[in-house]
Amino acid sequence: MAQLIGIYEANGSLRGELSYVLGKLFGTRHCALCDITHGAVSKKRTFAELEKELPIPITLVHLDERSEQVKAASEGHTPCVLLEDEDGLRIFITASELEVCRGDVKCFERLVRATLARSRDALG
Repeated sequence: MAQLIGIYEANGSLRGELSYVLGKLFGTRHCALCDITHGAVSKKRTFAELEKELPIPITLVHLDERSEQVKAASEGHTPCVLLEDEDGLRIFITASELEVCRGDVKCFERLVRATLARSRDALG
């Protein structure tokens, strides 16, 4: 079964979360995937709803939560979304593509669906 894996440009530990929040407040840290999935304090309701509606499951992980395989596929490319399928792991959505969404969940949904359609077309 194929799945998407979104990787944040932040660590998930308490220290990592605090570092990210402070960096965001002072303009020294940014994660386009965080902007899409989270509001000021918690996950956006619209993103939680999207997770249930996507035609493929999505898992979200922080830098310090990546498996060795996910780390190898995403190192130097975060934030990003990987596709894991029978062919392995590969970049599905790049950091620059996430930036275009500017935190908009609907934009992210269109991006995921369009990229899935292109992937299916490429496979025949």
